[in-house]
Amino acid sequence: MRNSRLRALSGVLAAGALIAGLSGTAAQASESTATAVPAEIGIRFNPDGDAGQCGGLAGQQWAKDPDFTKAIRFDTDSRSGGCQLSFGIFDPDNTLRGVSISYGFQVTSNGDAGQCGNPGTFQMPIQRFRTFGPQIRVDTDGRSGGCNLTFTVSGRSDVILEVRYFADGDGSQCGNALPSNQNHTAFEGTPVTIGIDTDGRSGGCQMQLHLQKV
Repeated sequence: MRNSRLRALSGVLAAGALIAGLSGTAAQASESTATAVPAEIGIRFNPDGDAGQCGGLAGQQWAKDPDFTKAIRFDTDSRSGGCQLSFGIFDPDNTLRGVSISYGFQVTSNGDAGQCGNPGTFQMPIQRFRTFGPQIRVDTDGRSGGCNLTFTVSGRSDVILEVRYFADGDGSQCGNALPSNQNHTAFEGTPVTIGIDTDGRSGGCQMQLHLQKV
């Protein structure tokens, strides 16, 4: 009888330990999900000639939700050189698994292609280290037309890319610009395109990005 009671008590204790272990694992998983580090959107922006054409924050920068990146400013014209631009996503906890975000760069219809260096569509690398995709080059001036920059999100419906794009002078240089406190939103099935056609007209075009899970 004593041995039977001991075996029963051992079974109860083992079951309790198993439940406690499972509860601890579930708690750890919940805590891990709750404390996942948000992904960051990165911009690399550098002049390759007269630096006055590539204003705002030059070099590289990274921003995570709820922040927008600092503004970069296009004001290319007849001065030498242009602006080199690329994008990337830093995702240390793999929170964006399954999503794809790309940037496409093309000359506008009937425009001079020499103003839009390295045209094509490129993936923003989504990595656990900070890196950037291929560089594109903005060198618009008095030649005909300009460049279109298109952001596309696919693969998941809960990830959006907000694009803040506004003029600080002659607004006809900044295709699809909005007031500085309003945003375009790229999400699955709905890309966002902005136009860059800066030249000798007054002012330029400024852009900020914000990556968010909704």
